[in-house]
Amino acid sequence: MKLACSSPMVPGDTLTAKATLLKQWGYDALAVFQPLEEWNDDVRRELASLERTTGIRPVEFVLIDDIYGNAMSPDAELRARCRAMYLEAASVCAEIGAVTEIEYEYGARSPLPLFEPYQQLESGQVDAFAEFYREVLAVVEGTPGRVLLEPINRYECRYLNLVSDNLAVLEAVDHPNAALLPDTFHMSIEEADVASALRDAGDRIAHVHLGDNNRLLPGHGRLDWVSIFHALRDIGFTGAVNLECSTEGDPFTSLPKTAKRLRELIDA
Repeated sequence: MKLACSSPMVPGDTLTAKATLLKQWGYDALAVFQPLEEWNDDVRRELASLERTTGIRPVEFVLIDDIYGNAMSPDAELRARCRAMYLEAASVCAEIGAVTEIEYEYGARSPLPLFEPYQQLESGQVDAFAEFYREVLAVVEGTPGRVLLEPINRYECRYLNLVSDNLAVLEAVDHPNAALLPDTFHMSIEEADVASALRDAGDRIAHVHLGDNNRLLPGHGRLDWVSIFHALRDIGFTGAVNLECSTEGDPFTSLPKTAKRLRELIDA
């Protein structure tokens, strides 16, 4: 397994500066969450050369903006802008061999689904989402790049909250560049047993987001990290486990400590 950290968690004004720190702190890789308004050819060239210049591999690439999470919006203009952003991220992943992710929707739900968990898509919604998913997958087809489905908790997405829901979409799409991106924070809300859900997904997992049940660093909540990493080893997972959570204060202190702890779990 490769140990990665998300770019917003790392100090530095450039990707190179962030990657240099991660190398010193014991990480292998960087997950790049790039603001769309700051995305340009210079940053793209920096990203493409990052592993050569720093030794840190960019394993995940996502463009972020207020339009994120609206690929299935009923607003045609908003939907088109969001989809164009996702397609651009996929083109970057095709170039550098990274993963990106999509969700049916993303953002705080109002009203909150307090008493209606696990809402299911209608058949027409499934077909429309699968059609868009195939469009994004076409961009990475024949490359090492992949487009992943990330199960999101019910408070940020009405649908596809469970790993099993997303596996059904993967089966319907049936594409070699499609896979699953489980996030332990979201799973802590939706799954009865995180380790069991990971085992059920098996080799369809291509990338993992790490955050404790309170979205703090692993070990600072109630998740059973020993069982989670046992499950990942049991399924033969060799991809990246990526921190996507709070740094809990000074990252110069917390991120090196977390790297050491995660190494122990990976190597156990």
